[in-house]
Amino acid sequence: MNFYIGCAVWAYKGWVGELYPPGTRTTDFLHLYSRRFTTVEGNTTFYAVPNPETVTRWATETPPGFEFCLKLPRDITHQKLLRPHIPEALQFLEKMRPLGKHLGPMFAQLPPSYSPALLDDLAAFLEAWPSRDAPLALEVRHPDWFREPHKSNLTTLLEKLEVGRVLLDSRPIYSGDDDPQLASERRKPQLPVQFSVTAPFSLIRFISHPQLSVNQQFMEQWVIQIQKWLKAGVRIYFFVHCPTEDMSPHNARYFQQLLEQTAVAVPSLPWNNLNQPPSQLTLW
Repeated sequence: MNFYIGCAVWAYKGWVGELYPPGTRTTDFLHLYSRRFTTVEGNTTFYAVPNPETVTRWATETPPGFEFCLKLPRDITHQKLLRPHIPEALQFLEKMRPLGKHLGPMFAQLPPSYSPALLDDLAAFLEAWPSRDAPLALEVRHPDWFREPHKSNLTTLLEKLEVGRVLLDSRPIYSGDDDPQLASERRKPQLPVQFSVTAPFSLIRFISHPQLSVNQQFMEQWVIQIQKWLKAGVRIYFFVHCPTEDMSPHNARYFQQLLEQTAVAVPSLPWNNLNQPPSQLTLW
């Protein structure tokens, strides 16, 4: 499978009634989520490292073809420098190995304070990571990473080491007449979108607006880009977020339907193959 789609988490109670059947227990969330989507961003590991029993349970509860794209813990990525935390990063990788074929590309999200001045530190960290054995992607948030010469320097480094680039698209939430992040604890950064691939795969984090119409022009751009990359053999992981988390699965399903109606060769969404037929989503 070369296209995966999902959300940032699976354990969200607000999805009971739409994504999950009424009355679903929290202990059944992962089992049900993995039979509706094909991947999950796995933000949970950013805040806490699961114990071995939990990792084993994740592997046994999910069907073949489902992949976790786990975020490296903040104790590794948000401590000013990366190089001193290489041993911890490799230990984290080993703890996740029991996921087996369910382990998709991991990703390191760097804080806005991590600037291009630390390129040597970043290079040392990425060189120590076994990217050919365990695919890794990188998300940068300091604005200077998106300006030359730092933009090209980073691209060269990522391509050399076959490290993916996390493509964060927060344009929808900054395009409407309102601010959908007012009630959110953590605001997403407003940064340029780089439509570039540095590895055999790409992780896309699409921060959708609660009003579906606001997302339309940006989703249409991604449809064109994804079709191009899929034809070139790139493996795509597309994650849909929303400041109103209740809307994330709905917006993800809509994007899948847009891909299919535009004749992009993507696998069918498991959610749509359940006994209960999905409600028809309106396309403009």
